[in-house]
Amino acid sequence: MAVSSVTIRAVHALKPGETIWDADHREAVRGFGVRRQRDQATYVLKYRVFGRQRFVTIGPHGAPWTPELARREAKRLLGLVADGKDPADEKAKARLQAADTLRTIADQYLRIAKQRLKPRTYSEIERYLLISWKPLHPVSVFQINRRRVSARIADIASAHGAVSAARARTALSSMFNWAIREGLDIPANPVLGTNRPAQPGSRERVLTEAELSAIWQASGDDDYGRIVRLLLLTAQRRDEVGSIQWAELDTVSGLWTLPSGRTKNRREHSLPLVPAALALLPHRRNGRDFLFGDGPRRSGDPHRGFSGWSKSKTALDARIAEALGEPLPHWTIHDLRRSASTVMADRLGILPHIVEAILNHVSGHRAGVAGVYNRARYAAEMREALQRWAKHVADLPAPKPRHVEPGITGAGLSHPGSSQEAPGPISSSRYT
Repeated sequence: MAVSSVTIRAVHALKPGETIWDADHREAVRGFGVRRQRDQATYVLKYRVFGRQRFVTIGPHGAPWTPELARREAKRLLGLVADGKDPADEKAKARLQAADTLRTIADQYLRIAKQRLKPRTYSEIERYLLISWKPLHPVSVFQINRRRVSARIADIASAHGAVSAARARTALSSMFNWAIREGLDIPANPVLGTNRPAQPGSRERVLTEAELSAIWQASGDDDYGRIVRLLLLTAQRRDEVGSIQWAELDTVSGLWTLPSGRTKNRREHSLPLVPAALALLPHRRNGRDFLFGDGPRRSGDPHRGFSGWSKSKTALDARIAEALGEPLPHWTIHDLRRSASTVMADRLGILPHIVEAILNHVSGHRAGVAGVYNRARYAAEMREALQRWAKHVADLPAPKPRHVEPGITGAGLSHPGSSQEAPGPISSSRYT
């Protein structure tokens, strides 16, 4: 062991097993040194804290560490010692924090979330955390700040739209809130204080009769097309129809009973299916528990009903635009539910509590024990209301394209030459 100035020349002259401690010059730092083990010279710091002598490795000689840079780091570490901190502990803490990457914490959060969230909600959160935020997966959650979050939100909005960006932002914020409650010493949720992307005001959108007709006409005879038409005729939620199971149907009485685990308010919901809706159901089970969808979404997962929502909606919008000569203004699948309930109440004069019963909303006199009896009592009224609504849909005039081709005529939801026919009556023999 030698006491000398730690310089480039001295470092290069070190032999294996030798150590030099910094001394004999004005900038010398007590306890700072360099030692060579085999072929590698490494800068170190020796210090005392809480009555114990400790060593901490600064780094190996070479980029980025030079004698001057390592000496400055030694001074910084000694400043921690003066503040009563142990640099060795701080370094170990930094290693642990570096291991807590966004992907690691996201995986931990998703394991917990899967146990308490509904399948669709979990699937969306999983997609946003594992796909939308993938560029930040290798980064420690302790190094993710508002600037990084804001930049990524902007990228998501540019590539996928404001709605996806806003939902990705919410998913990340929820994950950070959970991580902080779990004890991760993150100073603050880095999502807080970032701008929320402006979203289109679709939550108040009620589709016009022409728009409803255009959507109906463009819905094909595949799973997605039948789902869209069922959504319009029943006014139920997207995944309630997309994941409908044969076990939920009584095809003799035409009753569809959603179990409490599949409804938003966790209440069982029985809905009469009128002939127009029954006509849209598949002919046979074909060995499947679910009416729609082709199989598991990924290896090892059970079949969970229809899953190709985004691509199918894009294709539907393209067919509508082709038929009309221009695209519809922005609309969502949920607008079908809102439009159905609005027209039933405002145009068809169906009483509000019957509309609420159809929507499975619970409020006022439908809450509590009385709601159980009211649902049974309203079954006939619900069936009549849905039949009137189905007739209203069937009577909608065909949309008029901007440029009508010669030979194309007709009115109503089906017309000569159209491959999209309105649903007709059905007998129970189809359900075998």
